[in-house]
Amino acid sequence: MCRNIRTLHNFEPAASDDEVHAAALQYVRKISGSTTPSQANRAAFDRAVAEIAHITQHLLDDLVTTAPPKDREVEAAKAKARSAQRFAPV
Repeated sequence: MCRNIRTLHNFEPAASDDEVHAAALQYVRKISGSTTPSQANRAAFDRAVAEIAHITQHLLDDLVTTAPPKDREVEAAKAKARSAQRFAPV
């Protein structure tokens, strides 16, 4: 999976429309192999992003969990710590 696509489920507050759109955009970029589509492919690219964002929002709305919601700041701190450890000089 693309490293830029983040987990969006079970956060408080819930994922914003911008976060869902960004994940959809990263997904389409990854599978199309293009970060910027040509003019000929722009409509198909934009339509795919919109449709994937739409269905992603439906998925997030329908998922059920008994786990307590995660805190974005705590999760970001954990990710930063993992990154620091991963890229620490040996």
